[in-house]
Amino acid sequence: MNKGTLRRIVSLILEYKFSFFLSLLFALIYTISGLLIPLLTGRAVDFIVAKGNVDFTGLFRILSLIAFLAILSFISSYLMARLNNRISYRVSRRMRDLSFSKLSRLPLSYLDSHPSGDTLSRIINDVDNLSDGLILGFSQLFTGIMTILGTLIMLFGLNYILALVVLLVTPLSLFVASFISNRTQRMYRVMAEDRSRQTECIDEMVRMDDEVKIYNGKRNAEAVFDKINEDYAASSFKATFFSSITNPATRFVNSIVYALTALTGALLAINGRISVGLMTSALSYANQYTKPFNEITGVIAEFQSAIVSAFRVFALLDEKEESRIGEGEISSSEGDVSFDDVSFSYDKSQKLIENFSFNAKSGEHVAIVGPTGAGKTTIINLLMRFYDADKGRILLDGRDITTIDRQSVRKLFGMVLQDTYIRNASVKDNILMGRSFSDEDVRKAARLSHADAFIERLPNGYDTMLSDESSSLSQGERQLLSIARIMLSLPPVLILDEATSSIDTRTELLIQNSFARLMEGRTTFSVAHRLSTIENADTIIVLKDGSVVEMGRHEELLEKKGFYYELYRSQFI
Repeated sequence: MNKGTLRRIVSLILEYKFSFFLSLLFALIYTISGLLIPLLTGRAVDFIVAKGNVDFTGLFRILSLIAFLAILSFISSYLMARLNNRISYRVSRRMRDLSFSKLSRLPLSYLDSHPSGDTLSRIINDVDNLSDGLILGFSQLFTGIMTILGTLIMLFGLNYILALVVLLVTPLSLFVASFISNRTQRMYRVMAEDRSRQTECIDEMVRMDDEVKIYNGKRNAEAVFDKINEDYAASSFKATFFSSITNPATRFVNSIVYALTALTGALLAINGRISVGLMTSALSYANQYTKPFNEITGVIAEFQSAIVSAFRVFALLDEKEESRIGEGEISSSEGDVSFDDVSFSYDKSQKLIENFSFNAKSGEHVAIVGPTGAGKTTIINLLMRFYDADKGRILLDGRDITTIDRQSVRKLFGMVLQDTYIRNASVKDNILMGRSFSDEDVRKAARLSHADAFIERLPNGYDTMLSDESSSLSQGERQLLSIARIMLSLPPVLILDEATSSIDTRTELLIQNSFARLMEGRTTFSVAHRLSTIENADTIIVLKDGSVVEMGRHEELLEKKGFYYELYRSQFI
């Protein structure tokens, strides 16, 4: 996981090559400045203790140089941090843009089979976590590696014995880093999964708050959340524990390195093989050599967590998209729709729609009825190419819709669902849904759908801001807005899925009259549970267990006294 994920992160970083390499340059300046200061400090010590008197001229020159290097180190560190932060945030913004764009290309089957909370967690929490890890990684990984290599070079330049003492302890530092890294990564992977479950649970509870209260499910909801929260707390504790031992463990290694260097340097100084100033420089380098290990292992927890989060985001980006089969375009349609021996099921081990054939001519009103689970909504999903048939063909004006681009097909359909969706936007934008129409067109559509009456009563009319969660609109008013959307575009094929189920009887009569005008010359598919709304349909398709059991007009089906007759009697008798 790590190698592939790291390669992809690096490829994203390299999109900002100039900032990246400029950051490396400042990191190099920062490291070299820091490496020269201990060397100059040792020489300053020798100017003080090596002779009977102090060489103030040479000492002042060295101290001035040290001050210059310290200022240069500070400036380069500041600029490097600014660049690293910019790169990190740009990468996270890029990943979030890619993830959001990916959502529109994912098939409905993915969204149906994956919890929305998990998807939200990947786009929001995991990308944020990646950004935080990259900031620490950039700032300390680059300088840490350069400092380790540069310190070894300087130590070998001063005295190879002291350099070997420091180098021999390096495997211990690497072992500590590797030990902590492997365990931290596993713990953070589990923590990320538990955090995703927690986000999903909270999202679900917020959306279902009214139903939880209705059924007095507060205690059960709290129990479910407490269990998830306990799992998250346990995985967080383990991850935090392993990450927290990095600092004391590396400090222990640092102490060993410093003590061995001091002991060896003292013996060499006593024997006159090195000066006191050189020993001072060597001790500074020994401390400087182990410090990057401390810093690098200190960010392992954040960095490993960032890698896990990046893996989860990349997994979303790698999900199979809607099939691009069918690149043809279709700009208009007569509305002739045919199902030719179509079979389909969501779970391939369980049959649903089998050998379904039907022809709907332009301008016809086709009603689809049947008990729950009979396949009514599935037929709509196939028409809209939310799913593609397993077998057979669906033809639009005699053309197989799988040979046409999905978006091109969907532009020809207008859809009003039982469950309405309200954007976090104004009333006008909720009717437009991203399309380009004039204000007068919007008002005309609202009048046709009889939504203008309640819109005018809103505080700011068509500019009133709405949201799906906190909207003050009733369910019926929300459905009227949904109907206004379809009145605005006037597509050649209409799909009405219980379009008036949440509207009072008086308003329903007005809407039915509007629909009657709208349906003139347009093919209409109505999914209905209330059979009174489809009595005037040209053809009624009766489904049972995914198969067409009856087909005809309302009066004909009643005369047969078959399954439709039983459904009708159950509602009116």
